[in-house]
Amino acid sequence: MMSTLADTRVGKIVTQQPRVARVFEELQIDYCCRGATTLSEVCRIQGLDIGKVIKAVEQVKDSAEPADETCWNEVSLTELADHIVETHHEFLKSELPRISVLVEKVLNAHGQKRPELEKVMQTFNLMRQELESHMFKEENILFPAIRMIDSQSGSHSFPFGSVANPIGMMEHEHDDAGNALRQLRELTDGYTPPDGACPTYRVMLESLEELERDLHLHIHKENNILFPGAQKLEKTFGIA
Repeated sequence: MMSTLADTRVGKIVTQQPRVARVFEELQIDYCCRGATTLSEVCRIQGLDIGKVIKAVEQVKDSAEPADETCWNEVSLTELADHIVETHHEFLKSELPRISVLVEKVLNAHGQKRPELEKVMQTFNLMRQELESHMFKEENILFPAIRMIDSQSGSHSFPFGSVANPIGMMEHEHDDAGNALRQLRELTDGYTPPDGACPTYRVMLESLEELERDLHLHIHKENNILFPGAQKLEKTFGIA
C-alpha cells in the first residue's frame, strides 16, 4: 500500500480523497498546478519523510468523510463547471476587491518599515488582474464549450478547434497564479504577522492565506478533473 501511494500523482490522491488536500496544504505540497508529480517525488524535492506523509494521508483517508466534501470526479462535467463558477469564481469576485483594499491600507500604514509590502501589492494586483481575465474566458468561452460536449447532443465545432487549445491556455494561467501565490507566501513569511502588526495587517494575511487555500482547490478541480474529463469526452464522441 505504501509503495502504491508513493507512486501515485498527488493530484489523483486529492481527486480520490478530497480531505487529503488539508494534509497537503499543511505540508505545502502543490497538488493543483503540480498535481502530475508523484508523492515520492514531491517528498524527495521538499525533503519530507515519505513514511510520515503517507501515514498522515492514510489517517485522513481512514476517517469518516464529511457530507459536504464531494468527490468531484463522480459528477458530470456540467455540474463541476457550474460548481466552480458558483463557488470558486464567486469567492474570487468577492474577495479580490476586498483584499486589494486591505493590501493598500497596510502598505500605506506600514510600508516604510516593511518595504516588502510594495512587492506584495504589485504581485497581488497583477494576480488579481490576470484572474479576473481568466474567469471571464472560462465563463464565456471554455465552460460553455465543456457543457456542450457534456450534453452529447450531436456534433459540435468550436472556433478554437479542439477544447484542448483553450485548456492549454487556462493551465498556463494557472501556473502563473500558482507562482504568484508562492511569491506572496515568501514575501509574508508564510503569512506570519510581524511583531506589532495591527488588526488590519493580520486580517490581510489571513485573507491572503484563505485565498491561497481556495485557489489551490479551485485549480485542482480544473486541472485534475474538469479539463482531463472534457478532453477525454471530446475524443470519445469525436466532437472536435
